[in-house]
Amino acid sequence: MRIERAVNNPIISPLQVKPSTDDMVVLSAFNAAATETKEGILLLIRVAEAPKQTEREIRVPIAKNDNVIIKSFRRDDPLLIAGDPRGIVYADEIYLTSLSHFRVARSTDGFNFKIDDKPSIFPTEYYESYGIEDPRITKIGDTYYINYTAVSHFGVTVALITTKDFKHFKKHGVILPPENKNVAIFPEKIGGKYMMLHRPSTTGLGNQHIWVGSSPDMLHFGDHRPVFSKRPHSWDNVRVGAGAVPIKTSEGWLEIYHGVNSKLGYCLGAILLDLNEPWRVLARSKYPFLIPETEYERNGFYNNVVFTCGALTFYDNGRHVVNVYYGAADQHTCRADIFCDDILASLSTDDISEVMENTAEINIMG
Repeated sequence: MRIERAVNNPIISPLQVKPSTDDMVVLSAFNAAATETKEGILLLIRVAEAPKQTEREIRVPIAKNDNVIIKSFRRDDPLLIAGDPRGIVYADEIYLTSLSHFRVARSTDGFNFKIDDKPSIFPTEYYESYGIEDPRITKIGDTYYINYTAVSHFGVTVALITTKDFKHFKKHGVILPPENKNVAIFPEKIGGKYMMLHRPSTTGLGNQHIWVGSSPDMLHFGDHRPVFSKRPHSWDNVRVGAGAVPIKTSEGWLEIYHGVNSKLGYCLGAILLDLNEPWRVLARSKYPFLIPETEYERNGFYNNVVFTCGALTFYDNGRHVVNVYYGAADQHTCRADIFCDDILASLSTDDISEVMENTAEINIMG
């Protein structure tokens, strides 16, 4: 499969983003949602910031209303567990080392972006006190629906924002309870309802599955059904999660998702879902089409990661091209272009029978 990484990758790096205040340092600009507007291509970047550190203390940020509270922990405190760059543990309480917000970036060519100087959307609600992460943008009619992961000491939830111009934003609150993330909303109604893919966390019995849910109003989701899960002895044997907004093709809904394994890290593959019954899996990537290979994908804030929240499509000489905007090593924003029919041709019908049987059983019981 031919994959063209942008020659100017990373197209956005933390050095291009101004910190929100003088006390903060931008660590990452990554996992951007993507959409098209009348002015061109728009990315909604996840910007992760951290307080300036000292030799004796680790300082972590917590959002409260429109302010950021800095909490400090002595590095030699025996109750402190530090090691993972993403967070610390103190007295059995987890704190994130950075606080994420969303920043708008605009481009006329899809490669060179002008980034807003200030945060476009900032964590202000109680369920966002540890930050807002990994947005996806679905446009239906003249409204852009922005779903995102909201993090706080209450857990990891999914919340929704709407906008018509990316200047004025309305927060609608939590639409899925903890623990849940990796939501991708379909770009049109199916069977008269809004549909989403989501990934609840499973800490006890069973594996983590990507599920599909439906809603009459985009706020209240139900009729949840499992779609697919990780596969043993495969490139996605540790974890899976929905990525970009599903792409409609003549063969079905094409969903680019991430899979994790211990050797390669976070990789990207795809799954094909039925157009009318998107809980039905038609085919799936036997192998990933994008793996961490370059220096900027293998080394960064968190190594060996390619992770997408946004993909756009266009036609080049009659061929359908997918622009995948992805986070690299949890630090940079990158782009790769792939022919849509190449992705479809690479999908396999192996390993989908079990999911289809499970879904059929649920349908009979329901």
